Amino acid sequence: MAIALFRFYEELNDFLPSSKKKVSFSYSFTGNPSVKDAIEAIGVPHVEVDLILANGRSVDFSYKLKDEDQISVYPVFESIDIAGFTRLRKKPLRVTRFITDAHLGRLAKNLRLCGFDTFFDQDLADKKIIEISLSEKRIILTRDKGLLKNREVTHGYWIRSINPDEQIREVIKRFDLKRNLNPFTRCLECNGILKIADEKEIASRLPPKTLQFYDEFRICPGCDRIYWNGSHYERMQKRINILISDL
Repeated sequence: MAIALFRFYEELNDFLPSSKKKVSFSYSFTGNPSVKDAIEAIGVPHVEVDLILANGRSVDFSYKLKDEDQISVYPVFESIDIAGFTRLRKKPLRVTRFITDAHLGRLAKNLRLCGFDTFFDQDLADKKIIEISLSEKRIILTRDKGLLKNREVTHGYWIRSINPDEQIREVIKRFDLKRNLNPFTRCLECNGILKIADEKEIASRLPPKTLQFYDEFRICPGCDRIYWNGSHYERMQKRINILISDL
């Protein structure tokens, strides 16, 4: 039986039991496992990792563990320059698009409210989520650690909070999106980009007297839903302000 010493840093500790958080601990193994297999066996999805040091040297996921190795594992770096080290993702997704699993419908709607391209379909199986993530270069957001451990997943993030308001704050902070907020530009129902609507064409579909109080309307080309800056708009604007107030 061989033993390697592991240490996980920053938010990667969220996946560990209290006895292993922010400390070095022993990992016993037999044979010649890769460091990726060991990391996931410990409980950390590979997509959350962006830098591994083995005995102080940068290595990739294929590195084979050896007895008495000292392994340091770091999370995805969005703003810190680690040029010269082995980045474990080919490159960050600078155009930030998301896809959420079936249990994060409220988060998907909140992300759309803030203007972020977010695919959601509550009937999607994990396999389809991964396919869409890869083909459309979308970051998978999920509470399912098992989904992120799938070897085909390249970009994903495990949502820590179970509270929808905290979830949207978590995503905005994690991906440094506060400067990219563009509220009320996407359809909350289908994710389409809203267009300016012609009042004459939509007049018959509006509630009585709406045209007397509002003169700007938007429509979703995808599902034909109409939006305008009514009282609901003011409530949502206040909601967004509260959500991002101290980020």
